[in-house]
Amino acid sequence: MSEEKKHNKDFGFGKKFGGDSKDGDKKPKFNITWVYGIVAVVLFSMLFFDFGSSPTEITWNRFEQKMLRSHDVEKIVIVATQNLPIAEIYIKADRLDSPEYIDIKKQNSSVGVAGAHYFFSGGSIESIEDRLRDAMKDFDQKDKVSVSFEKRENNFGRAVEWLIFPLLLIGVWLFIFRRMAGPNGAGSQIFNIGKSKAKIFDKEGAEIKVDFKDVAGLAEAKVEVMEIVDFLKKPDKYTSLGGKIPKGALLVGPPGTGKTLLAKAVAGEAHVPFFSMSGSDFVEMFVGVGASRVRDLFKQAKEKAPCIIFIDEIDAIGRARGKNPNMGANDERENTLNQLLTEMDGFGTNSGVIILAATNRADILDRALLRAGRFDRQIHVELPDLNERREIFKVHMRPLVKLGPNVNADTLAKQTPGFSGADIANVTNEAALIAARKNKQRVEKQDFLDAIDRIIGGLEKKNKIISIDEKKTIAYHEAGHATVSWVLEHANPLIKVTIVPRGAALGAAWYLPEERQLTTKEQMLDEMCATLGGRAAEELFFGQISTGALNDLEKITKQAYAMVSYYGMSDKIGNISFYDSTGQSDYYFGKPYSEQTAKSIDDEVKEIIDIAYVRAKELLSKYKEQHNKLGELLLEKEVIFSEDLEKVLGPRPNGKTPYSSDDDIVVNEHDQDEQKDSIEPEGKKEVDSKE
Repeated sequence: MSEEKKHNKDFGFGKKFGGDSKDGDKKPKFNITWVYGIVAVVLFSMLFFDFGSSPTEITWNRFEQKMLRSHDVEKIVIVATQNLPIAEIYIKADRLDSPEYIDIKKQNSSVGVAGAHYFFSGGSIESIEDRLRDAMKDFDQKDKVSVSFEKRENNFGRAVEWLIFPLLLIGVWLFIFRRMAGPNGAGSQIFNIGKSKAKIFDKEGAEIKVDFKDVAGLAEAKVEVMEIVDFLKKPDKYTSLGGKIPKGALLVGPPGTGKTLLAKAVAGEAHVPFFSMSGSDFVEMFVGVGASRVRDLFKQAKEKAPCIIFIDEIDAIGRARGKNPNMGANDERENTLNQLLTEMDGFGTNSGVIILAATNRADILDRALLRAGRFDRQIHVELPDLNERREIFKVHMRPLVKLGPNVNADTLAKQTPGFSGADIANVTNEAALIAARKNKQRVEKQDFLDAIDRIIGGLEKKNKIISIDEKKTIAYHEAGHATVSWVLEHANPLIKVTIVPRGAALGAAWYLPEERQLTTKEQMLDEMCATLGGRAAEELFFGQISTGALNDLEKITKQAYAMVSYYGMSDKIGNISFYDSTGQSDYYFGKPYSEQTAKSIDDEVKEIIDIAYVRAKELLSKYKEQHNKLGELLLEKEVIFSEDLEKVLGPRPNGKTPYSSDDDIVVNEHDQDEQKDSIEPEGKKEVDSKE
């Protein structure tokens, strides 16, 4: 194909008017709007334009001097109109060829046809009559021109004038509301307010290209949803034994764990019609709209059964009835929920329609929605463990064009405990952006490590103004965390300590939390003691305290109250838990215990924190010399690693190290400028806000 033809093809020059790219002979479709337009043009034309001969207006002097006195006038007709009266002048037929009347030949092609040729207007009929009488008073009787009177009313024009305004209103109404009711119009909701907003992915559609291969980790959840897909593909396999296809499955888990991604994978694998919408799409300001949309959604689904309906963030309409924050017992959300409950398991049959829903607030959902027969299965999608994080890293690193040879998914998975799938996707994207910002040709391991630091702690602020005294306080504060956490047996292994400001923090300590399912009381007490090490160091070595321990105090206060109120780890309170897993206590104004119990809880929490604080000061006093060395080392290098702590404090008491022997870790100079070649920061970070 030549360039010219290719160009014409790209811009549609080869198409016929009103045609189709596939069928050039296709005629344009009939549109009633064109008929309305043609009728309007004809009416306006008949009103404002005269399609016959029209007389030419002249002055009185020309009429009197050139026409009347030359005896060229055949007759005069005085016409009474709605405005000023006019006198129409008819020229004798034998005088029309005279050069004096060439102007009417040019203006009117119908010369010789019966009709007035000229006219002039006057103030009134009497004044025109008087002027004509005076002009012909010297004429002989045979030369006088006959004058007649006529009253005309333009009934057609008046009718059209009456029609113009209504037709104009109708035209404007049709134009505006057709535009508003279009697919992208602002008023489309007015005409389709009760219709479902679900996006339909049909069997033939190729819009969803996600399958189970793109969902890393979530092994147990994938087994559950893959069985649902198998139900739709091979229903006889299960119904032949008398089983029934589940009516619904609820995906429950923290944000970013992949609930919506699982639903996309189901849509890509099932090869059946897939209806997708959000819970908020049902709710509208008009009463009854939500219930109407639920009915319309299930009506469409039944017509396309077998199919899948996916409702994301179902807690928007599935909140427990009577427990809404607005204290309304019969609001629009409850009506929508009632209709949803009826459609899911009412008298009507929904055979072949499977409902998937996702939420991270299952505790606030209505119990009737969660019962068997509606959502038969609750699939828990939890945060990924080490092996799942490795698989997720591999999936998200596929789109990266060039990776450095030292990028290892196993190592990165160990650096990111507690990260969700969305967090890992963000890490890979940030690593690519950091590499591009540094004009690199490939994404290297250090870019990933910088991305992890960036996501956990925020952007480095190297130009932040910090005085020498403040910097020393920050260094000794972070050294206090490092010293106490290093010597305690159950504290999390520390990886890196820095006094370079990041985000809202002026200093930070990176730890590697153990991936455990249970936490003992001793472990929690050691972690609280390590958290208070910074405040204890300030008081012990400077004789004063600062606002830098805000984050530490908030953390240990919540932890202590959880130990006493939730986990039953207090001898004084006993094995009692006031934790409400249903979430219904969020709407209660009172507490589930007496004032005396509340005072006992407060006293016990204060005692736990005081004991941990005294213990932290005792450890810092014991290791005072080592702590001061770490503080000075931080002031010098701004970033120190676990090797520095081991050199100063010796091996950890429990022998735990923050990394295993199979990690590809290179230990070099620990100066901040050479951080790229030093040990990798692992795990989560403890942030100390210097406010």
